[in-house]
Amino acid sequence: MIVDSSAVLVPGPWRHQFVPANAARFHVAVAGPEDRDVPLVVLLHGFPQFWWAWRHQLEALGAAGYRVAAMDLRGTGASDKPPQGYDVPTLAQDVAGLVRSLGADRAVVVGHGLGGGVAWSMPALQPGVTQAVGAVAAPHPLRFHAALRRSPRLTAVRRMAYFQLPSLPERALIRTDLSVRLLREWGASGWADAEAHATYRAAMRVPFAAHSAMEQVRWLVRSTPRADGRRYLSAMESPADVPTLQLHGTADRFIPARHARLRDSELELGGPQHRFELVPGAGHFPCEEAPARVTELLTDWLAEVAPLGT
Repeated sequence: MIVDSSAVLVPGPWRHQFVPANAARFHVAVAGPEDRDVPLVVLLHGFPQFWWAWRHQLEALGAAGYRVAAMDLRGTGASDKPPQGYDVPTLAQDVAGLVRSLGADRAVVVGHGLGGGVAWSMPALQPGVTQAVGAVAAPHPLRFHAALRRSPRLTAVRRMAYFQLPSLPERALIRTDLSVRLLREWGASGWADAEAHATYRAAMRVPFAAHSAMEQVRWLVRSTPRADGRRYLSAMESPADVPTLQLHGTADRFIPARHARLRDSELELGGPQHRFELVPGAGHFPCEEAPARVTELLTDWLAEVAPLGT
């Protein structure tokens, strides 16, 4: 069943916009004032989701006075789906171009899951536009790769191996309820509701969306022995020079919190102002499983790193 991309333009207390950046067109859901002097917060979704994953924080942060843009990453939702460019450096270029197209010099970039990996990468790859970084259910990329290598029993390892298969994961995402199974498998017990299931199922059936999502995931593994992957991981060895916030659910069944928290020897990767917070009872999708707590943590942190009225 094919679904038109207009199906992801879910109505709500936000505005849908299409923004040119990095030779492509990106869909964003925008909330808050249109004043370009107001701090900009860019929200990046994870897999198997799209911008709607941030609906709770989008509304709340906009109401708090921030200019907030929840982005459909390249290949996802209503954004363009070109045949290439699903590596993290290109995704970071997309975010930087979006920030500039929205008329801002810098932005706080907050990402979940795969989007969190892109957010972590912004200080190293796009430092000129990065004011601060938030990562939800997203270990630092070096920490994530280490977990994949050293902990073969992790759900993340099993699923990442499956996603490397050609065509089969895409067919499962389109023709079966694989996206729903992943939500249940990675989230806390009892999540998600019927609305979330139906919405994410539909988003994966937008033409080329499933393949694009798989290409993003595959690059993380397949690039590791290649020159592009080695360059990326080498760049990530540089400590962040902006404030960083890391949130992780205590019931995350994709990658547990103990594999996400930076060890004492790795703390410098988070920069001089790194903060790690656990979200009690939340699984791999804290933004939706514990929206009030995530919003509270983000709002408090934003007041420190991007205060309003300055």
